[in-house]
Amino acid sequence: MDYTRLRSLLSPLIIALKDVGTHPTLPTLCEELGLPAPVADGTKHDRMASSIEAVTDTDLPAIACKLLGFRPPNAATRNQIQDLLWSDREGPSIPKRYRREVARRLNGEELYGDARRFDDLLDRLWILDTDDWFYLMSDKPSGLRADIQQHVHRNPMDWSCEMLFDQLGAYDASDRRFALFLEGLASADVRPDELAQRHFVACVNEPLRDCGVELRETDSEGGYPVFSMVSSHTAVKSRPKNLIFASADKPDLRFRDALDNDVEIVTNADKVLVYDRPIGIDGLCWSDLQEWWGDTEQIADAEQAKRSLYKRLKKSLPNNSPPQTLLFEAFFEGFHSAIPNLPALLPEVWLHWDPRTIRERGPDALLRFRMDFLLLLRHGVRVVIEVDGKHHYTDGVGNADVQRYAQMVQGDRELKLAGYEVFRFGAAELQAPEAKANVKAFFEALFKRYGVPTN
Repeated sequence: MDYTRLRSLLSPLIIALKDVGTHPTLPTLCEELGLPAPVADGTKHDRMASSIEAVTDTDLPAIACKLLGFRPPNAATRNQIQDLLWSDREGPSIPKRYRREVARRLNGEELYGDARRFDDLLDRLWILDTDDWFYLMSDKPSGLRADIQQHVHRNPMDWSCEMLFDQLGAYDASDRRFALFLEGLASADVRPDELAQRHFVACVNEPLRDCGVELRETDSEGGYPVFSMVSSHTAVKSRPKNLIFASADKPDLRFRDALDNDVEIVTNADKVLVYDRPIGIDGLCWSDLQEWWGDTEQIADAEQAKRSLYKRLKKSLPNNSPPQTLLFEAFFEGFHSAIPNLPALLPEVWLHWDPRTIRERGPDALLRFRMDFLLLLRHGVRVVIEVDGKHHYTDGVGNADVQRYAQMVQGDRELKLAGYEVFRFGAAELQAPEAKANVKAFFEALFKRYGVPTN
């Protein structure tokens, strides 16, 4: 992220807040925005300037988000700030060619069902007024806003969808802004009819399919489907139904109700954790897991719940795998205060079980039934992390075992074809002096790839 550019955009906006309050209220205002307390002396301008100057680069994004909600600047500045914030959150790439094909495919289609919500969407994402003061003071729209009223609302045949996209700047906008635009057009707010939503999504996905992205149903709200822009290659299409983890011993499971997909732990229920809350579009982050743990264990104090959960998860790691423990510890040591908003690093996750024995089904019946670590990211992305010791490629006496290795890579293929991303660490690299630094660098690169903010 270009922190220098972000600071230059935020500084005049923060200083301008001097006019919002009085000298005594400035500290409270700064606290609400996450800003350091201003100096005690000087003009209001000087005090607010001292506050923004004291902000560290890594704290700037959080302050920017709060400012955009508290007192949004003009649309042009807002968009510049948003694009900077999104620069570290890489999403699916949608090249200009496919954006034009989407617009061409939408020619002649209804762009909205609710005109007011459609205009609200345009206001949130695009620059409709070159002079914001004139728009606020005038009773009549001007510029692009007036053109949209004339050629999209009153005379919808005037402008094709290609023309509207061009006027908005959609072809050259950031991938994130363009994705939000299509998600908004597919929303129940803009198109309050499920059949119309699904028809629109089908139209959009037709040209998007060739660039490896799609609008996918990822949630529901108010009885309507919610669609999000995701990679069509890496994301799993269904939501997790049974998250069973943190058990070093293979649990004995059975279906209690096949219709509802309810699973019962028959033996050793106290040795396994089952996360039983819905996992939505944002995946599963540590704060969600900690809240669930606190409620389950009746631990009211958040700090105590955090420590207790960490110890419980760490206890589930195999005693004979110090490298696995190091990876777990390095993750938490490397990100500190960012952990609550990061995807939870779930150890010893049970992928499936087979009610019959290997003797009955054969040696391939239980391939890859457990994962060392699993992360559930936004938009259904599932990341598996494996730590490979000698047992992954040698037999019981330490000789190379090609059959065992073949089973491992076959299991990897099956996971990848099912939509999981699989990453492997060799045990030896997790025993090197620089191991923890390398683990942190890996997770930073992983989170950047999937648009997960780490500050």
